[in-house]
Amino acid sequence: MTKIAFIGAGSLEFTRKLARDLMTFPLLQDATLALMDIDAERLDFAQRSVQKIVDLGNYPATVEATMDRGEALKDADVVLITILAGATDVWRHDIEIPKKYGVDINIGDTRGPSGIFRALRTIPVMLGIAHDMERYCPDATMLNYTNPMAMLCRAMQRATSIRLTGLCHSVQGTAMMLARWIDAPMEEITYTCAGINHLAWYLKFEWNGKDAYPLIRRAITGNPEIYNEEIVRNEMFLHLDYYVTESSGHNSEYNWWFRKRPDLIEKYCTHGTGWNPGEHAYILKEYQKREDNWRDEAKKWFADDTSISLERGHEYAAYIINALMGGEPFEFNGNVPNASLVTNLPENACVEVPVWASRKGLSPVQVGALPPQCALLTNLSASIEEMAVEAALTGDPRLVFQAIAFDPLTASVLSLAEIKQMVNEMFQQNRGHLPQFKHFEV
Repeated sequence: MTKIAFIGAGSLEFTRKLARDLMTFPLLQDATLALMDIDAERLDFAQRSVQKIVDLGNYPATVEATMDRGEALKDADVVLITILAGATDVWRHDIEIPKKYGVDINIGDTRGPSGIFRALRTIPVMLGIAHDMERYCPDATMLNYTNPMAMLCRAMQRATSIRLTGLCHSVQGTAMMLARWIDAPMEEITYTCAGINHLAWYLKFEWNGKDAYPLIRRAITGNPEIYNEEIVRNEMFLHLDYYVTESSGHNSEYNWWFRKRPDLIEKYCTHGTGWNPGEHAYILKEYQKREDNWRDEAKKWFADDTSISLERGHEYAAYIINALMGGEPFEFNGNVPNASLVTNLPENACVEVPVWASRKGLSPVQVGALPPQCALLTNLSASIEEMAVEAALTGDPRLVFQAIAFDPLTASVLSLAEIKQMVNEMFQQNRGHLPQFKHFEV
């Protein structure tokens, strides 16, 4: 019998959707689902919602809930991580302080000043979970969904012995979007995608074995609706010749080109960013709304059995767990150490590449070199992430400043002295959340 531990199980949607997907695999239908969260109210919702799915499907699964992390992890086969270290009253300052200095952030959970400070707060928590895994389930595999993906995974890959990979929706989501744009059935599409999380590139994108990039370029340049759906990413593709994985709102933060002036934000960012309006602090505003209305949404979900689907969704995790437990092998894009997998990115940095999951474990695929124009931008972010992880592990505030000083968006707006002042203000705001630091000034 498989035991799957959910750490951070109080997510309004993710836990129940993943539980639904898991139950569609016969091999996993008698699994023990051990739910853990530090919020008792959200944990109760998670337990009741997952139990409802199990009951509706008449599955033999066992659902457990605990606020004791060790209890949830004990003898687990797989550990799923969906935590958020700190509520919005903590991380809102990651976005609001840079805005005071002219750095306009849309999401702020992956890289840049906001992503780095989120990493500094979250890495100690993630290391605690990983060390607990070493104690309670040393042979388990961690599947991490928490951002900033690359920095968190890299810290655990450096400082612990657990087996892990990080998962993101962007690779399969973008592939499905591109297929839709050229009217191609997804089952006829194949691709090779590699880079780092949120900055991975489709090195090949083929329809029935033929290069589909000319069709994608024609769709973007010939259809204003398609161009306007993802303006930032489409501009990057038209000029760099390869399509990048994460949404326009996110990618507008990761380079020099789109968010450094209000007129550019208006032209490129706030109208054509797909699901994510590229406005300032978009995701912060969404989380603040959820804090106010999540209980109402939960009650509505419980009240309407007809809206609860038991059909499998598109998350990688359930397929991976099925493969690890002896089911059909499954290929996905995961975040793993760069053991010469991408030859022109830093060795051992956390890269996002094709990975095979099977009973044997996780087997990353060597991809080779990124195109030079893609490698330049990706290398910069990967190197900054390496610096930030080193800073988080050693408690070196000056290295935090130096990492943020090279962030493309920040550097396009601020001088070094201004960046130093901003970082010092962010350190002062986070003093109570950074136990690994003894000094809070650059």
